[in-house]
Amino acid sequence: MSTTEPATRYQLRVDRVKHIVLEHTTLSDVKALALAVHMVHELDTVPEHIR
Repeated sequence: MSTTEPATRYQLRVDRVKHIVLEHTTLSDVKALALAVHMVHELDTVPEHIR
């Protein structure tokens, strides 16, 4: 029986960006995750009317 909690919308976004980074670079999983977190954070700081 699995006890994993459902992923949050934030986690889903980070995972999607990480997957894209891994597809298009030679970064390690850890570095791709770090970059994905940074990218999602930066995108979240862009005002909605500009997005």
